[in-house]
Amino acid sequence: MIIRTAIDKANIKLKDKKIESFLLDSEILMSKALNKKRDYIILNLEKNLEPKKFHYFQYLINERAKGKPIAYLTGKKHFWKHEFNVNENVLIPRPDTELIVEQILKISKNKNKLRILEIGIGSGCVLLSILKEKEGFKGVGIDISKDCLDVCKNNINKLKLNNKINLYKSDIDNFNYGKYDLIISNPPYIKNTDFKYLGRDVIEFEPKLALDGGLDGLSEIRKVINKSSELIKKNGKLVLEVAFDQKLKVKNLLRKNGFYINEVLRDLGNNDRCIISTKI
Repeated sequence: MIIRTAIDKANIKLKDKKIESFLLDSEILMSKALNKKRDYIILNLEKNLEPKKFHYFQYLINERAKGKPIAYLTGKKHFWKHEFNVNENVLIPRPDTELIVEQILKISKNKNKLRILEIGIGSGCVLLSILKEKEGFKGVGIDISKDCLDVCKNNINKLKLNNKINLYKSDIDNFNYGKYDLIISNPPYIKNTDFKYLGRDVIEFEPKLALDGGLDGLSEIRKVINKSSELIKKNGKLVLEVAFDQKLKVKNLLRKNGFYINEVLRDLGNNDRCIISTKI
């Protein structure tokens, strides 16, 4: 079978399964199957497919038809300026989260040295993107999942940042190492009752540990704010990603823990998404 025919058949299958990006997905997964860039696929549509590679392509398409995200099938996702390794143990980096990187670089543009802690580092996309931009910054990342930390280590090696970051397997409640100029966290904030509203690709494939915010969606956020008030230096910044409807409750939690609210930023969908505060 030639590449064009295989892609055409895949397009039909994915379209039938209501995959909106079926055209793009088929080409990306063919690239993965052949271990070639996408432009190679487009320029070589009439080439024959080896049976082994065709069967692998079929497997990838079948998985995508079940709703499995492209990032998990390819094992990578572009975020900010770099490509990050991902798997089903970490959340897939979102474009909305690039807002955090952008704002931190903005508020620290005149700083040459910062000690940064990321709580729930996952793939490392946020902290590693910042460390790659700022030579004098150092980072610490914690996560309760060893599998997450393994993914993050791969990305640290990939970006050659080994001398700029330390990782620890720890729950935030039990972490007492150091004081920080800046703390970042994108904690789990989905209410238990809201899981049924999540897309199939999220609820069936992304790690529940990184999504589940308890009954009110604030259980992990509370922990992060409480502990950050101890770990952060005076006048240090805490940057939190929150759900679109949590702004007022999170602002109250921050104030009770001695933080001044600097700014609430909106995401690409114009929803409240990121709260920047200062320890006073």
